[in-house]
Amino acid sequence: MLVDVVPYLVCPVCGADLAMAEGRLHCPSGHAFDIARQGYANLLPGNARPGTADTPEMVRARAAFLAAGHFAPVVDRLAQRVAAALSGRGCVLDAGAGTGYYLSRVLDRTPGAVGLAVDISKHAARRAAKAHRRAGAVVADLWRPLPVRDAAADAVVNVFAPRNAAEFHRVLRPEGPLFAVTPSPGHLGPLVEPLGLISIDERKIERTDAALAGYFKPDGREPLEAEAVLTHEEITTLVGMGPSAHHVPEGTLRERLERLADPLRVPLSFVLSAYRRLE
Repeated sequence: MLVDVVPYLVCPVCGADLAMAEGRLHCPSGHAFDIARQGYANLLPGNARPGTADTPEMVRARAAFLAAGHFAPVVDRLAQRVAAALSGRGCVLDAGAGTGYYLSRVLDRTPGAVGLAVDISKHAARRAAKAHRRAGAVVADLWRPLPVRDAAADAVVNVFAPRNAAEFHRVLRPEGPLFAVTPSPGHLGPLVEPLGLISIDERKIERTDAALAGYFKPDGREPLEAEAVLTHEEITTLVGMGPSAHHVPEGTLRERLERLADPLRVPLSFVLSAYRRLE
């Protein structure tokens, strides 16, 4: 619930501590933020714009696809790694949490911890707010200063989302780990060219390391490989939940799918990278 994570939050306008009262979060300077009836708080400053935030359609697609368990090998291993890194208590910050699916599985493995789901999409935050009884959700922009206290997080989780190295470094406690999950070049291989999907950069890991350099150092990496047998309808849902949804209209996607087998074996290929915070 949101009340569990309020002690870790700060005002996005002035940086002061936040408190909860009468259905709002407020700071001593008088800045106040409504808590939506779905349980999340919108902590975007007034001049912020949601930009490329996930749409309601993308969020519904993601919720449906993840609920089917296709990414279970990824989330299970991620949850194991986070649980092993924590002492059983503390705060796990999921930066770019989406529906809260990954965070909820992490919290299942760490019964003494609470989770803070941060996402720029209010549609995602609505679901993340209800993803786990020990999780709270806020709407915030990962590219701006996060509305989170210094050294508040015992671990940061970042799954298929933007990475703000400076802010992740600030909100992590000393020695706190960052776990990032990224797709590898083989992800969805037989679908990429026929469907016109966005391809994965061959140097993605190298570029991720470079983007985090100066704040974090690599601390272990492992490939996560799986395979799913997907129907055309499931592939449509899969495409609809990611960035390719902005580039391939659904009608065009269905036309291209007609040329492929139904169902189709699809490789799911990721890299789980751990990073250690530099002083």
